[in-house]
Amino acid sequence: MGAFVPVASLADLAPGAVLGVEVDGLEIALARDSDGDVHALGDVCSHAEVPLSDGDVEDGALECWKHGSQFDLRTGRPRQLPATAPVPVYPVQVDPVTGTIGVDTSAPVTP
Repeated sequence: MGAFVPVASLADLAPGAVLGVEVDGLEIALARDSDGDVHALGDVCSHAEVPLSDGDVEDGALECWKHGSQFDLRTGRPRQLPATAPVPVYPVQVDPVTGTIGVDTSAPVTP
């Protein structure tokens, strides 16, 4: 597994929020669920090819703002049409002392 690249701080990402970042040349949507867990998904909707970071986090999913496709935060699989293809999900590490969020893009958890 590759290295976790620091991309943001927990202070930048409130529960229910989404933040677009770039990691190793890839566009990533950081999403924090209602439990406070941070997730990293590819920041391009597999249906409309628009930024998912402009969407909303709700009930463990990231909803695309354009057509309402929803992607599971843990698996990247679509939960709601019109999207039928998953988006990649990447490992996330949060430093418990500094609150720094790191993402490892070397091995997506899902395609």
